[in-house]
Amino acid sequence: MAGFLSFIRRLYFSAYNWAVCFGWCQVLYFALKTLRESGYEHVYDAVERPLQLAQTAAILEIIHGLLGLVRSPITATLPQIGSRLYLTWAILYSFPETRTHMLVSSLVISWSVTEIIRYSFFGMKEAFGFTPYWLLWLRYSTFLILYPTGISSEVGLIYIALPYIKGSEKYCIRMPNKWNFSFDNFYAAIVTLGIYVPGSPHMYQHMLGQRKKALSKSKRE
Repeated sequence: MAGFLSFIRRLYFSAYNWAVCFGWCQVLYFALKTLRESGYEHVYDAVERPLQLAQTAAILEIIHGLLGLVRSPITATLPQIGSRLYLTWAILYSFPETRTHMLVSSLVISWSVTEIIRYSFFGMKEAFGFTPYWLLWLRYSTFLILYPTGISSEVGLIYIALPYIKGSEKYCIRMPNKWNFSFDNFYAAIVTLGIYVPGSPHMYQHMLGQRKKALSKSKRE
């Protein structure tokens, strides 16, 4: 029975990782094609649906962590996925004024290259039980450049959205109401920007530690 459950788990995670990897391949392909043919102003329109699907699918990773199906700590998974979902839905989807900025291109390319490598890494590991060293190296090295470019793009787009958030009051809840509760989306965005200040260096240091550990272990083996 345990062997059968292990097989089902591997089958599920193989399918999940390769499916999401394919989604991010679509995002990257459409982004680069549009950049070459039409310019950065049209990148979001080209990638909107596959971007939303691929990024939202990452919610399952939070569930995997909560259920103990993976070893990745939820404390590391939740902030990264949460921030990306925030950019995808609360900024780009909710405020069309941000979609034609050049930072959308750097955001989408940084995300997609990172995720193609990451999901193919785990897809190989689940499907075949191993990963080639070059893929391991990419998994733990490309973030050195792509994490700063991705984070800078995220922060920049939130900042660009601030006047539109304030002017529209979208998602704001004003008093009085039956819940006796108020929410200001503009100040929530300010708080989110503030979280990036300590959060980004902490996450970068965490990934540097993971890189050192993974590459050292691979060399020993």
